[in-house]
Amino acid sequence: MTRILTAVLSVFVLALAACAGDDEAGTPTTDGGEEALKVALITDAGQLNDRGFNQLAYEGLQRAEKELGIDGRVVESRTASDYVPNMTTLARQGYELIIGVGFAQGDAIATVSKTFPDKKFVIIDVDQSGLRGKPANVVGMLFREEEVGYLAGYLAALEAKRMPGPQVIGSVGGFKEPPVDRFIAGYQAGAKAAAPGVKTLNGYSSDWDDQAKCKELALNQIQAGAKVVFQVAGGCGLGALDAAREQRVWGIGVDADQSFLGPHVLTSAQKKVDEGVFRTIKSVQEGSWQGGRNLVFGLAEDGVGLGTISKRVPQEDLDDLDVVREKIASGELDVPTSPSSSWTCPVPGTGQVRSCPSYLQVGFSLARWSRVRCLAPGRSERG
Repeated sequence: MTRILTAVLSVFVLALAACAGDDEAGTPTTDGGEEALKVALITDAGQLNDRGFNQLAYEGLQRAEKELGIDGRVVESRTASDYVPNMTTLARQGYELIIGVGFAQGDAIATVSKTFPDKKFVIIDVDQSGLRGKPANVVGMLFREEEVGYLAGYLAALEAKRMPGPQVIGSVGGFKEPPVDRFIAGYQAGAKAAAPGVKTLNGYSSDWDDQAKCKELALNQIQAGAKVVFQVAGGCGLGALDAAREQRVWGIGVDADQSFLGPHVLTSAQKKVDEGVFRTIKSVQEGSWQGGRNLVFGLAEDGVGLGTISKRVPQEDLDDLDVVREKIASGELDVPTSPSSSWTCPVPGTGQVRSCPSYLQVGFSLARWSRVRCLAPGRSERG
């Protein structure tokens, strides 16, 4: 019995030694032999396969691994309850910079950054000054989504004007969050500037993943006359673009260049999260990182911009778009950050729209209801 126990313990010790050897061998170092900067990225609940927001952040981390030699790690969160445990574990494991991807992680960053004041944190899409306690070891990474949204809306209205029938365009948001609303606010304002008589439809899916929800919202808008549908809902929004493809109308992608989805994609409102993540990691490595502030990326900083534009767009429209882009980048044109308080909502089964002043269109299937439900902010009602 003693010999068996001794043998088992020997194997256990060897196994531990082997594990320790793997960790040591796998720790990246810089060219100077120093241990590499450890950076962790925590995805939003949309996961890495959203073909947009989370994927772009991950690509920024991968670029830093390749070009800067950092030791990177990505953790995929399944639910919001994973955020604090994931961040806490990474901080205890010695990661020097922890990046939270998405507005929903703001509270978690505020909590964990206070527990680990010696660590550096970045929160994408959240204003650092709005976090609880305004932590000095946190940087907020913000984007001027309204600027690229304006360009997308301007182009959408120009193309809608060229099509027969009423001038109507739509947008499908995920959750009603500031970054989503900034995209939509710019989109509506740009459309009105290009075609003052254009009607804008909008809805929220209250989901980042379920493509069926966004597809149904988009189909309702198309039934109500929308010639263009702008998706601002991550992976869920791919369903809205699929609806545009099926109904032979224009679709506009978001975050990443989504022209690969097909010729129905008019353009994409790109939010260059990958570039922002890379620049922030580089600032930590170079020693220029400063916490307790925001980094803001707009057209002037090349942090947002339109992706591939369909070759079917006339040159005169492209020229008009260039003029508008320059006015925004130079500060000559001020773009609103809040969506219009007077929206038009599709009436199910009629192909018509009606005005919903000072109300929000509910982000669920309108086709299931006998009439339009336009609810005041903060209320919920099912028909």
